[in-house]
Amino acid sequence: MSTPVLTIDGPSGVGKGTVARVIAQKLGWNLLDSGAIYRAFALAVESRGVNITDELALVKIATHLDLAFKTQADSELVSVYLDGHDVSKELRLEATGEMASKIASIGVVRSALLKRQQDFATPPGLVADGRDMGTVVFKEAEFKVYLTANSEERANRRLKQLQAQGHKGIMSQILVEVEARDARDSSRKHSPLKPAKDALIIDTTELSLDEVIAQVSELVKA
Repeated sequence: MSTPVLTIDGPSGVGKGTVARVIAQKLGWNLLDSGAIYRAFALAVESRGVNITDELALVKIATHLDLAFKTQADSELVSVYLDGHDVSKELRLEATGEMASKIASIGVVRSALLKRQQDFATPPGLVADGRDMGTVVFKEAEFKVYLTANSEERANRRLKQLQAQGHKGIMSQILVEVEARDARDSSRKHSPLKPAKDALIIDTTELSLDEVIAQVSELVKA
């Protein structure tokens, strides 16, 4: 692989997105949030009223997905545009994540979006976060990381995130949703969630964000 690629995989709530964004900034590399692609795709499917059992319609939407990522001026945040509209807030909704998780288990959808994701690997380098970046999308990546944490800690992080956004959440309900998504992502037939054999596995349960970033940075430096 001519362009260096760092993949960061793991379940929801382990801090993949934040770690990927910070590392990409430190390295000056491009950033791919594959979860945002699937969430945006889920929004596109919903807005068009397409049933997720209609695979031909799903592939058509995936093939012509009008999607763009734009870095906000004077900010670390990345805005996501679908069909020319900023959908960044909608992407963060729990319902969108649930829909994306269900759609992501459909093989033809993953195949249709594969090339779109691989096209992000351009110089000087790419940091890609998701669930199958190191096992499927960028199998030959030079650097691979798999972040994990226990489900209770991840549910607690999600609750705090919702509260920070002004939303209410019930811890027990969020925990059920986290564990259900884990089961769905890990047991799906196509590209199941699992660490790549050559990935550095980091349990973030007891680690601060800075400690995780330090370990990932050391991997790339080494």
